[in-house]
Amino acid sequence: MRPDFLDWPFFEDRHRTLHRELGPFVKDTLGAIKTDGKDEDERATCARLVKALGEGGWLQHVVAPFDVRTLCLIRETLSHHHGLADFAFAMQGLGSAPISLFGSDALKERYLGDTASGKQIAAFALSEPDAGSDVGAISTSATPDQDTYVLNGTKTWISNGGLADYYVVFARSEAEATGTKGLSAFVVDKDTPGLTIVEEIEVIAPHPLAKLAFEDCRVARTQMVGEPGRGFKIAMATLDIFRSTVGAAALGFARRALDETVPRVESRQQFGQKLADFQLTQARLADMLTAIDTAALLVYRAAWTKDQGAERVTKESAMAKMYATEAAQKVVDDAVQLFGAEGVVKGSVVERLYREVRALRIYEGTTEIQKLIIARHIRQEYKNA
Repeated sequence: MRPDFLDWPFFEDRHRTLHRELGPFVKDTLGAIKTDGKDEDERATCARLVKALGEGGWLQHVVAPFDVRTLCLIRETLSHHHGLADFAFAMQGLGSAPISLFGSDALKERYLGDTASGKQIAAFALSEPDAGSDVGAISTSATPDQDTYVLNGTKTWISNGGLADYYVVFARSEAEATGTKGLSAFVVDKDTPGLTIVEEIEVIAPHPLAKLAFEDCRVARTQMVGEPGRGFKIAMATLDIFRSTVGAAALGFARRALDETVPRVESRQQFGQKLADFQLTQARLADMLTAIDTAALLVYRAAWTKDQGAERVTKESAMAKMYATEAAQKVVDDAVQLFGAEGVVKGSVVERLYREVRALRIYEGTTEIQKLIIARHIRQEYKNA
């Protein structure tokens, strides 16, 4: 991260202090936790990272009251050094945010303290085989039965699946309702009868995922988050906070790619001169830095706007997430290109970044979905005007 970055007007002294303290923790404490899969599987590694983040006090920031700039700074710093640590931090926030924002006092007392200390691992169970970005297509049912709800259905692509101690599950509690209406959210503990892990899903970068099945899974009414039928509002309010932070994670990957690339092109000799002396190389470096700064401005504008009290930042966070993730993919690809053959060697930093950055353009709403959100706001603003 460039020294002048924190001088931008988006930040306060507390953010600068946080950043100074987080860097050494990431390098010294998290850097000692391996992520190459040789010592232990990624789920065990992720659990160790959650524990370390909790003991270090950093998970206090994933429970309300939220400061989105702080969340973004932490994610950007973590992803710059340690992609799986960023994942561990983000999922603690995403998984517990519905409770922070809408949960009863009893739910907050039961789950948030242990989430912030790293003693419990959280998960956010929204996606289904036929309902990814289309939340209105959710078919998992929650049938009321006296003082309980009975859940039946399947969830997939669930981060921390098989690792989490509890899941915030979105299901249709009003059978006659269609689309985004009639959805509710429930906290389901991992050992609840009827909840099973169908399969663990392996992807191209360390990222614990699983498919879950609910078969007559009975949960108490007191485990409902917020009011009945308000599940869509709960999910969108959660994403409104954490979608900007996905852009921040992308920023961290992109900055690391540039940090790795500059010394490479300054030291690599080609045709009797430094690779950095070629104008094509210089043009690529210029594009990389410009894309990074543009993405940073969008990310921290969205975060700052939310922190100033805006009820919704749907448009701003969609723009930040869309641009930052697409830009980071291009920056990392440029880094691989400038590294040449070394850039595709398994285990090299830029090769790892290439695998880690790709998923960010998909989860928490694909780039295409972000464009639809932005366009919808443009059309609505035009009609209002």
